[in-house]
Amino acid sequence: MPAEHEHTHPHPHEDPHAALPKSERAVRIGIGGPVGSGKTALVAALCRSLSTDLRVAVVTNDIYTTEDADFLLRNGVLPPERIRAVETGCCPHTAIRDDISANLDAIEELEESLGPLDVILVESGGDNLTATFSKGLIDQQIFVVDVAGGDKVPRKGGPGVTSADLLVINKTDLAPLVGADLGVMERDAKARRGDLPTVFLSLVEDRTAAPVRDWIRSLVK
Repeated sequence: MPAEHEHTHPHPHEDPHAALPKSERAVRIGIGGPVGSGKTALVAALCRSLSTDLRVAVVTNDIYTTEDADFLLRNGVLPPERIRAVETGCCPHTAIRDDISANLDAIEELEESLGPLDVILVESGGDNLTATFSKGLIDQQIFVVDVAGGDKVPRKGGPGVTSADLLVINKTDLAPLVGADLGVMERDAKARRGDLPTVFLSLVEDRTAAPVRDWIRSLVK
């Protein structure tokens, strides 16, 4: 016969808000990509452009520092209480894919202190083309590459390029300087990704990151 007061305890990595319908919690967007691809600059642009009409918060991941969060704070893209920094102390992939508990704790703290949110951006630490986010952590993944490595980057593939919900090819203004052919990058991205969307971006020319901003807004119901 079952006990009158049976208590269940969540798995230590279980998201306490996972049972909520997505319409009742923030859309969580993971942003990953190689070191120097422009992830933090993209996050800053999105914070500015999305926060005009949406309730936005950010979780950053760095291995041993809070450098990315400090950049966002210095640039005043959001009030300080809307930014949390996670120091992973290990490979960045681990904190966004394998042991996601520190990121879930940071998200829970934001939700408890700020109340209802529309969008939470979770930025990975500098990683490589193999990085992916756990679906227990985020709803949609953006992967950022840039043209500085040449136009062969999409052709190299990797889980980030091939399976991200949105691929951002960043720093297109540098293409003439490094001899990168954007047409080749578009062709190879299409071959690797099929129907998954790819956008080209230069934050020098578009400080609102309009194609990424609009894609995120389309996810918020």
